Amino acid sequence: MLLALVAAASLAADLEQVARLPGEPSVVAAAGLTADDQPVLTLENTTAFDAGSTRRVVVRGPAAIEVARWMKTRAPAALRRQWMISVLPSADGLDEASLGRWLTFQAVDLVVELQAADAHPIDTFRAALARAPAGHSREHETIAARVTRDPLAVAKLLASQYPVTPSISYIPSIAWANTLTLSMIAGDASLRTKVEQQMAPWRIEGKDLFGSRIQLTSVAGTFAFANLGSRDIVAKGVEAASRVKDGDVYEYGQGWTDDMFMATVVLAPGGQNDLAVRMLIAYASRLQRPDGVFNHAPNGPIAWGRGNGFAALGLSESLNAMSEHDPNRGALLAIYRRQMDAVRRLQAPDGMWNEVLDEPGSYREESATAMLTTAMARGIRGGWLDRSFVPVVERAWRGVAAHVAKDGTVIDVCTSTGAGPTKRYYLDRAAVTGADDRGGAMALMAAMEINALRHAPTVSAQ
Repeated sequence: MLLALVAAASLAADLEQVARLPGEPSVVAAAGLTADDQPVLTLENTTAFDAGSTRRVVVRGPAAIEVARWMKTRAPAALRRQWMISVLPSADGLDEASLGRWLTFQAVDLVVELQAADAHPIDTFRAALARAPAGHSREHETIAARVTRDPLAVAKLLASQYPVTPSISYIPSIAWANTLTLSMIAGDASLRTKVEQQMAPWRIEGKDLFGSRIQLTSVAGTFAFANLGSRDIVAKGVEAASRVKDGDVYEYGQGWTDDMFMATVVLAPGGQNDLAVRMLIAYASRLQRPDGVFNHAPNGPIAWGRGNGFAALGLSESLNAMSEHDPNRGALLAIYRRQMDAVRRLQAPDGMWNEVLDEPGSYREESATAMLTTAMARGIRGGWLDRSFVPVVERAWRGVAAHVAKDGTVIDVCTSTGAGPTKRYYLDRAAVTGADDRGGAMALMAAMEINALRHAPTVSAQ
């Protein structure tokens, strides 16, 4: 065990040394975790989801670091223009699913395996490049096609399909609200008709909203009804979201970061933003770490990705509804900015955020990335963040787009997750790929926000 730890530390030091050299690859990250939770280290560049003509090569094996150093210091300039390199020195202990996921989202054109016994790894590498078929791989072309789509094109694709299962929950409500906005922007009345039909059981037929057991996730499902003038449903949502129990916890919530969004998305536009602000500050006092990241819950002290997305969205909803002269604005802005600064530092090389934010070996997760992208883009538009966040958001959007297939299915969405006491509990949460209402709604929301960021006027940073 001691020898393994020494070897891991030595590998990390070697990778960091090469990363600091001018040029790419420049970021030490991880392709996954071993069974004993050790990160499988990588050296990556920040262009995996760029759509340029450069070809992409992954070099595997112990000599891969030497090759990366050569590429950054002595390789011919023409070769560096033609190829972008990522490095996986060792895949020992890495499961096949994690390896396949990492290679796929490196948009790799060529994989070069270097054996430990190879006395001339640079020559072997150059020969492999010379033999490589012309053009890009199917994987590269697939990713490039996804990331070059206009955000509104992605939004239209997702709005046409989600939600698959209408219900009174925050997930369909996010899809409905954004689809209605898209309908106006795109001049597509069919999208509005689709939403009206899906919401009709509650708006027209009087179907019960919450059942016998009210949950804040259902309460949040009422916010989109304001877009269709269903004031009675909105009022019921505001009334339920306003209930608070001892200890500044929402009556129908769990005390998790989830509550920060589920209640605020109803209260802030419903005339109860003062309550939302007070509760956001209270929740942050319990859940926001000194580094700015949020733990998921008092009994779930882990920086779960989607949990941070909930906190960020809740903060942005309240800030959006808040007067500039509100006495609590400074406190709320400070909470929001600390989180945004923290998540910016934790962004993966390809622009994604991990399922556990501060665990680079956890998978890069679609819904958390979409939610944090949305909250950060809102901050830029609202003047809560300066323009230095724009490249962060644009890289994140390319990551989201890369995880939305051409048929509207989504890739690597963390399954439904309650609070858990250990990091392993969160790391074991499955990644869903396919038609998924949660992932589809979050990507739709991000697409609409990126479109607004690119085309709507922004407020100067305050």
